[in-house]
Amino acid sequence: MTFLNIGYSNMVASEHIVAVIGSDSAPAKRLVGEAKESGRVIDATCGKRTQSVIVTDSDHVILSALAPDALYRRASGAEDE
Repeated sequence: MTFLNIGYSNMVASEHIVAVIGSDSAPAKRLVGEAKESGRVIDATCGKRTQSVIVTDSDHVILSALAPDALYRRASGAEDE
């Protein structure tokens, strides 16, 4: 099992990620709102602004303070940090 660092030492199992989307669109905000109502949101932003919404195969929604392209670079092994 491999893990993806989504910022601030928070990890997600890469095999369970279905999508990584930006948080600015209306559909993303609606998705997060619905997940909050049903208790499926995991906030991994550590108080920072949400930039990415990660959707898992278990229908959990994970909020990250890293941009989607930064998460993509980390997942593909091209970390620049």
